[in-house]
Amino acid sequence: MPIQRPLLLETIKIKEGVICNLPYHQKRMNYSRTHLFQTSSTIDLASKITIPSQKGIFRCRVLYAQTIESIQYTPYTPKHINTLHIVSSNIEYHHKYANREVLDSLLSLSPQADDIIIEKDGLLTDTTIANIAFFAKGKWYTPKKPLLEGTMRAKLLDKGMLHLRDIAKKNMEDYTHVALINAMVGFKVLNQMTIKQIK
Repeated sequence: MPIQRPLLLETIKIKEGVICNLPYHQKRMNYSRTHLFQTSSTIDLASKITIPSQKGIFRCRVLYAQTIESIQYTPYTPKHINTLHIVSSNIEYHHKYANREVLDSLLSLSPQADDIIIEKDGLLTDTTIANIAFFAKGKWYTPKKPLLEGTMRAKLLDKGMLHLRDIAKKNMEDYTHVALINAMVGFKVLNQMTIKQIK
């Protein structure tokens, strides 16, 4: 029987015919394939993606392991997030896996919330769909130890727009705003937000 390999995922934004943030997706794909499959070959994402003929914003879903398994293009519909619940877990999620069962199971613990913030070892990490950032005294801070190092988060850190910090739930009152960060929403400040702790 062949060894089963985990399938990985890159979610890439295509906006009005432009592939967004491609170097960061390319870098993460190369890293994950090298780390998980010990392959030294690279896949040129730019040569594999076909720009949709329709105008608008599309989600390009690249499923891969050693090689690309499939690429799908779907029109993007943003998810509205108004309520976040904090849920504690010892989850490990260093790579962007296609299988989201562990994340979905955590989300099911709080069905009243639009999404959850996962707390690990007393520190806030990510939501199930995005990295997060908190605003205090003129700066945006993102958790030093996220579950997953997202591509947009990496770009904003390189630009100096984000700063790394350990963020504990007990210090939430120190921050005045929260933002979601991922490939599709970019950097989205949540102006009307309720955050609750789930026991």
